[in-house]
Amino acid sequence: MALGTFSLICHPQTPAVGVKSLRVEWEARGDALVLRYCVGGAGGLVLPAPAAPERHDDLWKTTCFELFLGREGTTYQEFNFSPSSRWATYGFADYRGQSHDADMPIAPVIAITRAGDEAVCEVRLPRAILDGAVCAGLTAVIEEAGGHKSYWALDHGEGRPDFHKRSCFTLQLAAAEAP
Repeated sequence: MALGTFSLICHPQTPAVGVKSLRVEWEARGDALVLRYCVGGAGGLVLPAPAAPERHDDLWKTTCFELFLGREGTTYQEFNFSPSSRWATYGFADYRGQSHDADMPIAPVIAITRAGDEAVCEVRLPRAILDGAVCAGLTAVIEEAGGHKSYWALDHGEGRPDFHKRSCFTLQLAAAEAP
């Protein structure tokens, strides 16, 4: 079931240098959730070196694609996907409260491809991660040549970039999956 394509917005306090666009294609296929993060104007995009596909912290320090899933109340889960194939997931009881490593029933499969001036990072996840989620935030940290970073999200709200704000979780999952 295709849930759609969503355009991310670059935070105005961190304008991109060469990256022109970032969209996320969200598709549920059988027991898999497939996210494709498509970066337009990716000529200067910095990609981390390929690595073993394992859990790793601090992935957001360079190019990293992210998913936030909000649950009822204030709980939420953060997923980080590095083009290197490393990943992480954290659970939070409240906004930026004490985090813990969250369980991943099956490790995500992450692949990066480049075609012309576009880079696509495809992430395949177990669809079961959506169980109990009511909303989602799609985000990315983009590093370009020279160490310049820009922050992309469906919505940023007020102030500095902060993907953990519930106001950034604008994709309503029940509505997105309705026929």
